Amino acid sequence: MLRTIKKRKNIALIAHDGKKEEIIQWCDRNKSILEKHNLCGTGTTARMISERTNLDVKGYSSGPLGGDQQVGAKIVEGDIDFVVFFSDPLLAQPHDPDVKALLRIAQVYDIPIANNVATADFIINSKYMDEEYEHKVIDYNKNIIDRAKVL
Repeated sequence: MLRTIKKRKNIALIAHDGKKEEIIQWCDRNKSILEKHNLCGTGTTARMISERTNLDVKGYSSGPLGGDQQVGAKIVEGDIDFVVFFSDPLLAQPHDPDVKALLRIAQVYDIPIANNVATADFIINSKYMDEEYEHKVIDYNKNIIDRAKVL
C-alpha cells in the first residue's frame, strides 16, 4: 500500500537523559526547518526543547512511563512521519523493551528514524523535508487476513 508523507511532517523528538542536551542543541541549530513542521516528543525532552528553543513541541508521557509506546501508537495510526531519537548506547535503560518496540514499529511502518546527530542532519537536510514523499509500506492487515485464510 502507498503511504504519503506530506510536505508538513509530523516529527517525534526523543532523547535519553544523557542525550537531552545534544537534542536541544540540534533542535536549536535546525529551528528554521523544524518550525515548519508539527513536533511532538516524550515528557521531559519535549518540555526542555520547548523551553530552550521556543519551538512548539507537543509532549507525551515520559519514555519510561509509556511515552515511547505512545509515539509508537502514533506511528501505527499514521500520525508520525519521522523520529529523531538520540539514544544513549553506553547506558542501560530500564525501559529498553519499550525503546526496542518503538524502533521495531518505525521499521515496520518504514518511518525514517535518526539515532544520532549525523543521521538527523542528513535526513533534515534531505530534499524530502520540503516536499511530499510517497513510499510503499507493507499492508500487514492484508497479510494477516491472507494468512488466516490459509490456516
